[in-house]
Amino acid sequence: MLINWRQRELNLKIVYYGPALSGKTTNLEQIHARTNPQRRGELVSLKTQGDRTLFFDFLQLELGKIGGLTPKIHLYTVPGQTYYEATRKLVLKDADGVVFVADSAPAQLAANVHSWQNLKAHLVSYGVQYESFPLVVQFNKQDLPNALPPATLRNVLRLNGSPVVSAVAVQNQGVSDTLKAILNQVLARVQKEMT
Repeated sequence: MLINWRQRELNLKIVYYGPALSGKTTNLEQIHARTNPQRRGELVSLKTQGDRTLFFDFLQLELGKIGGLTPKIHLYTVPGQTYYEATRKLVLKDADGVVFVADSAPAQLAANVHSWQNLKAHLVSYGVQYESFPLVVQFNKQDLPNALPPATLRNVLRLNGSPVVSAVAVQNQGVSDTLKAILNQVLARVQKEMT
């Protein structure tokens, strides 16, 4: 959380984290495409070899003021490939909330587990207790004919109470529900800290 007192803005950072090609970029592209251009910035893509890290500013005016400040939400993705470890950790720094995007394809189960453990380790390295940190897990690609059911993914990742959203991001299914879920957690935490 970063406060710009001069502009009366409360800057919040949400990171979409997960294995390569799980749908992180697709989520941000869907949100960006469906958001009023007057309430969002440009979608900026920082290309890496075989993957992209994206970010854009997302100003949701309907959120109202918090302590007299206008919330400005910054959404980021991280590159999923394991050799971009340092980049993922850097993008995660100072995040106010995380959406973990898991790939429901059975062949991606090990990549999901590795990325989930990686996320937890990075949060711990920043002194964050992930059990109480704003976190939403999205089970993407649920339209695949052999998609792992949410209960299986929940058990394999050992999720203890984190909100879960089933999604088909390429069809914009579950994308806005995921965003609303993480925004609700982040804003509730900010309001609690500011009172």
